[in-house]
Amino acid sequence: MSNGSPLQALAHAAQKAALGAAMSLPPSVQRRLAGSPVVLDGQTLAVDTQLMLKLQKLSGDPPIETMAFPDGRVQARVQTAMAGGKQPIGAVRDLEVAGLPARLYTPRARVSVAVRQPPAPLLVFFHGGGFFFGDLDTHDATCRILAERGEALVLAVDYRLAPEHRFPAAYDDAVAAYRWAVEHVEELGVDRDRIAVGGDSAGGNLAAGVALEAARSGLPCAFQLLVYPATDATRATESLRLFGAGFYLSAEFMELANDSYMTEGLDPRDPRLSPAYADVPEGVAPAYVCTAGFDPLRDEGEAYARKLSDAGVTVELKRFEDQIHSFFNIVGVGRSSRAAVAEIADRLRAGLAPRA
Repeated sequence: MSNGSPLQALAHAAQKAALGAAMSLPPSVQRRLAGSPVVLDGQTLAVDTQLMLKLQKLSGDPPIETMAFPDGRVQARVQTAMAGGKQPIGAVRDLEVAGLPARLYTPRARVSVAVRQPPAPLLVFFHGGGFFFGDLDTHDATCRILAERGEALVLAVDYRLAPEHRFPAAYDDAVAAYRWAVEHVEELGVDRDRIAVGGDSAGGNLAAGVALEAARSGLPCAFQLLVYPATDATRATESLRLFGAGFYLSAEFMELANDSYMTEGLDPRDPRLSPAYADVPEGVAPAYVCTAGFDPLRDEGEAYARKLSDAGVTVELKRFEDQIHSFFNIVGVGRSSRAAVAEIADRLRAGLAPRA
């Protein structure tokens, strides 16, 4: 899809160049440009992230939640392309998964060897975007890093979006896509015992739901990777009060996400919408749950990690205290977000390592 006129394309190119230059400056220079440190709830915002937020404000680009849905979806692709860059990958193949568009990422180590290799681990991945934007392109750069550094195939799935397709469309698509992956392990060259599910934000919500359903229905699931997952649609948290303005993800965006995805009369505690209220069956996959310190979703993600742990699930919880929501997409510029994503990819690799 077009990102606008040639003039807009030139403006975006200039904005991208300025962002890359600013995010490459020494931290001491970034501090002078960004201003005094932002300290809230005992946490200090990363200086490169603070500078990026300042540049975004100066750009005059309207927040996505204020735009018409088609325009906002285009803007999301523009923003993530600026922040993600072009990351190396061995091979990328578009395919159809359970009737949905999907993209399979294969790391270089698996395409550069002449000899036949054993079946690979696989991450079935669902993108974020509040259920109403986001697609294969917005998370392309991050999926490349997960595949390369995580040493796994990554199958990214483009589920149906709201408001054209409301709840439970995205949930149903996620479950169907995961079942498809399990049923096509031989075609994909995947080790059935090393399949993981993961996602960020709304995609983390879907991944959490898939992991629960996999345990209920006996589908193999070795690991779940939940990046600042949305887990409680009631949204009654202190982190929303603290970080609902000024840190990219806003309270207004979250309200629009709920209004767009939820159907009239739906109980926000429906466990397919809010995993926080789901029963945790036996056999749920071990989870790596990470949150961002300056994120309205922080508290509900951490509460869900505790819920899983209390139910006997093996859980590793990590808060990246100096980060904001969306850091998962900032892998082509700056330092702090890229380092965090590299750590997440390392945890994926460890979570899918062959069992002794």
